[in-house]
Amino acid sequence: MGSDTINEAVMADKTTDTKVILDKKYKAICPLDGRYDRIEDMLWPYFSEYALVKARVFVEVKWLTFLIKNIDTPVFVGVEDEEILMIEKIANSFDEKAFLRVKEIESRTNHDVKAGEYYVDEQLEAIGMGNLKCFVHFGLTSEDVTNLAYSILISDFHDKLYAPLLDELMNDIGAKALEYADIPMLAHTHGQAATPTTVGKELAVYVHRLNMQIVELDCCNILGKLNGATGNYAAFDIAFPELDWEELAESFITCEICAEFNPITTQIESHDYLAKILDTVAHINNIIRDLDLDMWAYISRGYFKQKKKDGEVGSSTMPHKVNPIDFENSEGNIKVGNPLCRALSDELVRSREQRDLSDSTVQRNLGLIFGYAVQAILSTRKGLGKSVVNEQAIAKDLENNYAVLAEPIQTVLRKYGVPDAYEQLKDLTRGREITKEDIHNFIETLDMLSEDDKKRLLELTPSTYIGYAAQLTKKWVVRYCSIS
Repeated sequence: MGSDTINEAVMADKTTDTKVILDKKYKAICPLDGRYDRIEDMLWPYFSEYALVKARVFVEVKWLTFLIKNIDTPVFVGVEDEEILMIEKIANSFDEKAFLRVKEIESRTNHDVKAGEYYVDEQLEAIGMGNLKCFVHFGLTSEDVTNLAYSILISDFHDKLYAPLLDELMNDIGAKALEYADIPMLAHTHGQAATPTTVGKELAVYVHRLNMQIVELDCCNILGKLNGATGNYAAFDIAFPELDWEELAESFITCEICAEFNPITTQIESHDYLAKILDTVAHINNIIRDLDLDMWAYISRGYFKQKKKDGEVGSSTMPHKVNPIDFENSEGNIKVGNPLCRALSDELVRSREQRDLSDSTVQRNLGLIFGYAVQAILSTRKGLGKSVVNEQAIAKDLENNYAVLAEPIQTVLRKYGVPDAYEQLKDLTRGREITKEDIHNFIETLDMLSEDDKKRLLELTPSTYIGYAAQLTKKWVVRYCSIS
């Protein structure tokens, strides 16, 4: 069937012979706008074209009102507080109709930032303050507006969506870690049976790892610059040489934009802070992916069962299957998102001489990067919510692996100065199936042990050889998580 025939078959309604109007999400070429369109709903306030234009208008308006309050010039004489509030309303009331007007202007100017400036000019005319238009975008280059717009959007995204989602994920993991803190589990190193642990402690490791990177992300200060065409305040200085424009720019950025002032740049803010954020997000993604891989393995071993959902199908041909699809979904989205993270982190810190435009188009992919990260978090949380520990399977595996007690026996023998303790236990256990009786028979031959040490080894089982696992879990998870 050719592609034209396929399209006709999809679009034709066979019962009424009319055209089917597909929802936009079914025409999307990116899954974040289609299959996972809830991500689009969550992220568009931060990383859509609409969000960027709105933030730019906000910066233009805030800069104008800042100048009115801080510069002595005849143009501003008579501007009252009530009128400043009217000006600020241009930004505060920005809506879809305003956005469409900006895009209409842009179709003529072919310059997105200038279109926002002209929109503010129009609105000033509409409220009878057209005389102030000469101070809209005063002294600014486009990047002064755009870098500050992105600083607002990135800060809002982190504070309102991403950080809360990470906290929820960490709390989900922490809750399961505490619930399973005392449940022994056979560990595996190199895929082989190893010193037992507890289910909760292995989950607690991820709580600790995530917490460290969340703290690292919180410490990534978001920077902004406002210093003109090549970063030297030249236009500002020639117009008002009596003013300290560096001080004014710092005051505007820290007080009005709530970002950290970058004091020396080229035409663009250097994006080093953004590269650091992207690197940290990629690191967080990799921690989540590592958890996905572990949960997938535990489910494969039967250590976790997944709750069944009525009507859900695990395979088109094998009816018995309940697949770990949520962890696989998370893993897959991270595999796509992280290369984009690395690409932007690598690209954004480079600019030819004082400015090239490559960063502009690259930054428009931030929504994709954070979209894949958010989808991964949601999928992992869903997978955790469906996963229940299978204590019977775990206990059986422990009971079948008494060879792991070779480690504590040889360690106790070392305490007594036995020089070949390791070799004795290697000869006993390596490459052989070892039973409880084998271990106990060997312990009984160890006449050099005190009665207390021999008794403790004889009472030891794979299920009780877990060291501080439970205590570590409870100590550290409670420190990091907010769990009621």
